[in-house]
Amino acid sequence: MRKVGNANIRNIASLRRRGFSIPEMSNKLGIAKSTVSRYARHVAILPQYRDRWLARRNASKITAERNWEFAHRVARQLLEKVNERDLKLIAAALYWAEGAKRDFSFSNTDPEMIRLFLYALRKVFNIKDARIKISLRLYEDLNKKQCLKFWSKTTSVHLNKSTSIYILQGSKKGKLQYGMCRVRIRKGGLLLKEFSAIMRRVNTLTGSRSSMDRTAHS
Repeated sequence: MRKVGNANIRNIASLRRRGFSIPEMSNKLGIAKSTVSRYARHVAILPQYRDRWLARRNASKITAERNWEFAHRVARQLLEKVNERDLKLIAAALYWAEGAKRDFSFSNTDPEMIRLFLYALRKVFNIKDARIKISLRLYEDLNKKQCLKFWSKTTSVHLNKSTSIYILQGSKKGKLQYGMCRVRIRKGGLLLKEFSAIMRRVNTLTGSRSSMDRTAHS
């Protein structure tokens, strides 16, 4: 973490009192927004500057809403209909980023990513549930029962006390509420090669080879 000097802490307080927003202070001082927010959190804005702050905040909110509307419109046009080819590319790209290189194993803490990955495996790669093995990595302070229920719903795979659970030392309840889910595919060697071949083909655009391709041939 970058150390913030006393001078910058005083500058943050001074700017905040004068109604500067977090992004404005971050740009002006060259300090991360999260750091600026931490030091500005308890600084009261002077009454004569509150109108300025409210106007900037409302303008930022309106701009953000317009940008989201534009982004959603582009996404709808781009993905009006997702076909089999799209899903295969999505799954291969996800695996390239988050999958193991020597056996078919995909891990992540994001339930939406896990759900999408499994959907693609079932939908276009015809992977049956009998081949899907789920294991969890949970920190000591997490409730096992709640985590099993959560990932059961996310993966559509019934998980119970016999599910492999690896307990990690430390406390991560706030950041990783349900721990990490690991998806393994039994006899997944051929599928791993298929994903590697897809990414190798994609990488011909840049003239490079993917790490999946290199390890698949080692």
